Amino acid sequence: MPTVLVQSDLPGLQLLHRGKVRDVYAVSADELLIVASDRLSAFDVVLPDPIPGKGEMLCQISNFWFAKTAHLMPNHLTGRSVEAVLPAGVDARLYARRSVVAKRLKALPVEAIARGYLIGSGWKDYQSSGQVCGIRLPAGLRQAEQLPQAIFTPSTKAALGSHDENVSFDALVATIGADLAEQVREATLAIYRFAAAHAAQRGILIADTKFEFGTDAAGKLYVMDEMLTPDSSRFWPADEYRVGISPPSYDKQFVRDYLETLDWNKTAPGPHVPAQVIAATAAKYAQALQRLAGITLD
Repeated sequence: MPTVLVQSDLPGLQLLHRGKVRDVYAVSADELLIVASDRLSAFDVVLPDPIPGKGEMLCQISNFWFAKTAHLMPNHLTGRSVEAVLPAGVDARLYARRSVVAKRLKALPVEAIARGYLIGSGWKDYQSSGQVCGIRLPAGLRQAEQLPQAIFTPSTKAALGSHDENVSFDALVATIGADLAEQVREATLAIYRFAAAHAAQRGILIADTKFEFGTDAAGKLYVMDEMLTPDSSRFWPADEYRVGISPPSYDKQFVRDYLETLDWNKTAPGPHVPAQVIAATAAKYAQALQRLAGITLD
């Protein structure tokens, strides 16, 4: 059965960061322990109700994609067992499937987003300007329409409780330099194209996704944090996809759609989510994990 963990507690390990979903601990000067909790965030706000087992599903699908795309871009995984670094007395079963031992990297201050379809904030930008992150798109595109080719649309990495903002590629160059910016763009699009082709064979369209990258002491680039999860991507069932609407999805768009019906200003504190929405969201995550990676968490 999936475990439930809202907030990790690992006495003896230094907590470096508690994010919207992940808790990060120092293992050594070169390694981190990253724990995916069951916390749920939407519109950059952590909601009060967790999704039981979500952290395990996120970790397992990320690990699947990290292995699948290692030929395209090195990633942060070390291969060390989680049990080997847990403090004495901690129940390893609670952490084994939701944690990884990762390289300690310098995170780049950007969300690297690939878009293959016109939806979400990209659709809103296109409606107002005909562009997404400074990229001019053909006129007359409709909501959820597939783009002529995938585009790279970076955004800022907002602090907890703040909102990410789309930026142009030139703005990214100004932030991290031309060489790194180009490496990030190339890796983002290469991984997206590879993953989209894999998912399409399994009846899922990846509308968009975001990656995080970091560098080691030598300046080498790695993809890190999470990869192609229901938290960081929009997964659409191909047989239910329609242009002109926001398609049903295997990700937390289901929660976002519910929240859009509320009188909430999308700032903390977030509203409670009904039990039926939580259960349906957990089922969608489980379906995505099974269909994309062939993994079922019993």
